[in-house]
Amino acid sequence: MDLVARPVSLAVSYLGLLMLSVSLVAQDWPNWRGPAYNGSSPCTDLPEKFSKTKSLRWATDLPGPGACTPVVIGKHVFLSSVDTARDRLVAMCLDRENGKVIWKKDAGSGYQPGGTGKRTARGLGRSNYASPSPVSDGETVVFFFGNGDLVAYDVKGKELWRRNVQKDYGDFSFQWTFSASPTLWEGRVFLPILQRDTKTHNLGGPSKSAGGPSVDSDRGIESFILALDPKTGKTLYRHLRPSQARKESLESYTTMIPHVRKDGRKELLLAGGDVLTGHDPSSGEELWRWGTWNEGHRQVWWRLVPSVVFGNEVALVCSPKRQPVYAIELDSNKGELDDKALLWKSGGRPNKVSSDVPTPAFDGEHFYVLGDVREAVSKVEPKTGKILWATDLPKIKWRASPTVADGRVYIMSHHGDVASLDADSGKILHYTKMGNDGDDHIRASVVAAHKNLFIRTNDKLYCLGK
Repeated sequence: MDLVARPVSLAVSYLGLLMLSVSLVAQDWPNWRGPAYNGSSPCTDLPEKFSKTKSLRWATDLPGPGACTPVVIGKHVFLSSVDTARDRLVAMCLDRENGKVIWKKDAGSGYQPGGTGKRTARGLGRSNYASPSPVSDGETVVFFFGNGDLVAYDVKGKELWRRNVQKDYGDFSFQWTFSASPTLWEGRVFLPILQRDTKTHNLGGPSKSAGGPSVDSDRGIESFILALDPKTGKTLYRHLRPSQARKESLESYTTMIPHVRKDGRKELLLAGGDVLTGHDPSSGEELWRWGTWNEGHRQVWWRLVPSVVFGNEVALVCSPKRQPVYAIELDSNKGELDDKALLWKSGGRPNKVSSDVPTPAFDGEHFYVLGDVREAVSKVEPKTGKILWATDLPKIKWRASPTVADGRVYIMSHHGDVASLDADSGKILHYTKMGNDGDDHIRASVVAAHKNLFIRTNDKLYCLGK
């Protein structure tokens, strides 16, 4: 096993990465994947050992479960949840210093696909509608829910606007509960709706309540990128994003990731429908496309969950269900890319570098891939694909995306087991159970912000610090 020291230039690397969010404090965690959109944080002085009682600063009871990763902005923590007692979708703001609830809003409209109008917080399959993570620029916080509700508040809890994507553009067509998180960048809110082109669960396509100039009932079910004004919620554009994938392979639960090229061109990276694409944030126009990991589009049940992660001019995209990870060079991409853009892909079945659900992390120098289907974490060189270390994990479901901070890699299981690994060696430094007996489907990522760890389980949000 080859080991390398953690780069001394890590702090310098973050300066470039954080230019994507210059209006925010580097210690904040403003969106699902953190200040640099890659699952890492420059936060230091984090607790080495922690539990439900050790290094505990506070713990706040939540009204119910949700896979949403908390967002930390200044002295505020934003998150969504299902209020199980009232069967409501709620948006919440907590005080970062003490965990007290500053405000809690009934954010869901009660919209249900198929026009049932039945108020419920349930979803399809193994999830619920409180799975997407909110996003904030420090002034506005935008919540998205799997039933299509988009709601924006100011930091004091005043509702600014609300709308429902399914009501406006037709019912979603997904096998599972849709859960892409919104992206707030360049003065716009971006949401990708990559769905199958045929009905599923007898749902999908324009409905009687659909409206707006972008909806045409004769066009059927389309995949598209939606851009909105964060101040008003009005649609800035709706750009179609076609694909040759078939059935479930058209479905993507991924989030759009900002990227600034060496030449200064700004792009949004999006994986799904068997391909990886780059888009102009001002118009949604597709600038380039690479793919596919599904040769001949033969596999029809390859929905995509992990979002793309970018680092060192390399985009890492995970194909589903024990298939390889692909590294695409993003130096001068334009138009349809061929095999020359592929730097490497991970090896065959013995290779531990594969992910079906978690999105990999990047710390400024290396990728960290949590293999939920391999029960292993791997540290990988971006340009070569060389595995620097691979650490086996207990054989349970590890579905939350990894977080890298303070020289450690943090991961959490479906049951709320949390492990921290040394980023240099891959050694497991700490292992603790933050969930309750019988807990399942915990999928929120560990958040590192303001020298604290924030860990969300089904019924609590923990703040841990020295």
